[in-house]
Amino acid sequence: MFGTTLSLALRSIRRHILRSFLTILGIVIGVGAVVTMVTLGKATTAAVQQSISALGTNILQIRPGQGFGRGGGGPRPPDFKPEDVTAVANQIAGVTAVAPQAQATATAIYEGANWSTTINGTTSAYFQVQPWPLATGRIFTPVEEASGKAVCIIGNTVRTNLFRGGPSDSTGAVGLRMRIGAISCDVIGVLSTRGQAGFGGDQDDVVIMPIKAVQRRFTGNRDIRLMLVGVDQKFSTATVQASITDLLRERRTITAGKEDDFNIFDTKQISDTLTGTTTLLTGIVAAVAGISLVVGGIGIMNIMLVSVTERTREIGIRLAIGAVAREVLLQFLVEAIVLSCLGGLIGLVIAQLAIAIIAPLIKVQWLFVPEINLFAFGISAVIGVVFGYFPARRAAAMNPIDALRHE
Repeated sequence: MFGTTLSLALRSIRRHILRSFLTILGIVIGVGAVVTMVTLGKATTAAVQQSISALGTNILQIRPGQGFGRGGGGPRPPDFKPEDVTAVANQIAGVTAVAPQAQATATAIYEGANWSTTINGTTSAYFQVQPWPLATGRIFTPVEEASGKAVCIIGNTVRTNLFRGGPSDSTGAVGLRMRIGAISCDVIGVLSTRGQAGFGGDQDDVVIMPIKAVQRRFTGNRDIRLMLVGVDQKFSTATVQASITDLLRERRTITAGKEDDFNIFDTKQISDTLTGTTTLLTGIVAAVAGISLVVGGIGIMNIMLVSVTERTREIGIRLAIGAVAREVLLQFLVEAIVLSCLGGLIGLVIAQLAIAIIAPLIKVQWLFVPEINLFAFGISAVIGVVFGYFPARRAAAMNPIDALRHE
C-alpha cells in the first residue's frame, strides 16, 4: 500500500514539475541557508580556537593600560620594569615562567633583499610559556641573554622573503648573518609555522632576539610592554591572576578605590568569549534563515490545498470504488512529505557547494557536520508532515457524492 501511495505521489509531482519545484523553493533556501550558516559558524569557531590555542593554554598576558574600550585621554600608564618580571616570577605561587617582551619595528636585510618586520625582544622563558617549537636551530643561551648578544630566531615569513628559501628549506638560514636596522645579527634558529592570528596579522612575520639586545639597540630603555606568564596546570588561572593583580597594584602604588593601570588577559577566557560570541551569532543567523523553512511549509500547504481542489473528482472516484479515508489521507500526506524531503535534499547539496566556495574565501577549513545535515533534513520532513496534514485531512473528509458532482 505504501509503495503504491509513494508511486502516485511521485507521479503527481512529475505531472506538475515546475509547480512542484516552485513549491519546494522555500524549503530548499531554508535548508541550504541553515546548513551553510551553521557549518561556516562551526568552522569559524574552530579557526578561532586553533588561533588562540597556538598561544598556549594557562597563559596570562599582562599589559600596561586599562584594556580595550576603557580609559580616557589621560597620561599613558608606565611600562613594566625588569624588577616587576622578577617579582611576578618569584613571589606568585603557581607561576612556571615569566617571559618579558619589548618590541620594535625594523627592516631586515640580507644580500640585497629586505623585509620590514617586528622585532620581539624576550628571554628563553618565552619558549617555556607558550608552545612554539623551532623548525631548526636553537634558542638563546644564558650567556647570550645576559650579554644581549645580537643573535636572532626568525619566523617562516621572514625566512621565505629574506633568504628566498622554499617552503621546506628552513635549515638554509641558520648560521647566516643578516642586518636588522644598523646592527648585524646571527641567525641561530627558525620558528615552526603558525599562520594567521585570530585577530589578523601574520604570526610568522617576526624576529626574536634577546631582550637586552632589543632594549639596547632599538628601544633605548629598559621598559617592558608585555609579560607572558605561564601558570601551572595544578593552579587556577583566576587565583594566580588575582595574586598578580594584588602584587602589581602594590608595586605600582595604586591606592584603594583606584582602577588598575594594567590589564591581565587569560587566553582561555579569550577563547571562551570568542567561541561563545561566534556560537551566538551563528545561532541568530541560523534562526533567521530557518524562517524560510516555515515559509516553505506554508507554500507546500497552499499548493496541496490547490491540488486537493483540482483533484476533487479523482478523490470522489477513489472513495466511491472502495478507498477508505485513511488511504486518501495517506496519499496526500506522502505527497507533501516527498515534496518537503526533496526540497531538503536539494538544499543539502546546495549548502555543500556554498560551503566549498565560501570557506576558502573567509580562510576557514571546509567541514562536513553530519548532525547538522541530518537535523535540517529531519526538520524538512517534519514540515512536510505538519503542513501537509491539513490538506490531506481535508481530502480524506470529502463526501464521495459531493466530490463526484464537483466541476
